Amino acid sequence: MTPFLYLSHPQVKVDPAKPVPDWSLSEAGVHRTQAFAARPALRAFRRIVSSDEVKAKETAAILGAALGIAVEVRPHMHENDRSATGFLPEPEFQAVANLFFAHPDESVRGWERARDAQARIVGAVTAALQDSPGIPAIFVGHGGVGTLLLCHLAGYAISRSHDQPPVGGGCWFRAGPDERPVAWRAMEDDALEGGKGTSA
Repeated sequence: MTPFLYLSHPQVKVDPAKPVPDWSLSEAGVHRTQAFAARPALRAFRRIVSSDEVKAKETAAILGAALGIAVEVRPHMHENDRSATGFLPEPEFQAVANLFFAHPDESVRGWERARDAQARIVGAVTAALQDSPGIPAIFVGHGGVGTLLLCHLAGYAISRSHDQPPVGGGCWFRAGPDERPVAWRAMEDDALEGGKGTSA
């Protein structure tokens, strides 16, 4: 498997009047991404592949500008489909997200099933890697489907226990022929340069 890094977008501007896929990065999210994009370890990657949601494309564009790499957009990398409910207040969203992970073969309140979202993100990443074999890539996406991808790659059962740490998104993991992800790490984590980043 070609080496890759999967990165979730960081903090966004929450706007209940807009569809969630159209939300943009917040000022904090932009600043975190700019700092991350300057990290020397990212020079090892020669492709950037993004979800088509606005916040992911904005994150990818910052990386692309810093690394001199054009961004590829893949529609099937989007977050789990939550259009049945649209925006939910944070406590309600967290409760439904817990059910989404706890019951992967059920559609919770009309959301895309976790099992289906996992198959979709695994398929999208696999197809992208097969399109350009041997070229290390950064995938820019979302925490929910990213966790489902991590579970698949690590051999975990689907569980929210493997979700991102509570740092506002902006987390990453690496995978490749000699590396299996174990846990998410924040953009600021020193393991990006210092090690393989596979310890929890």
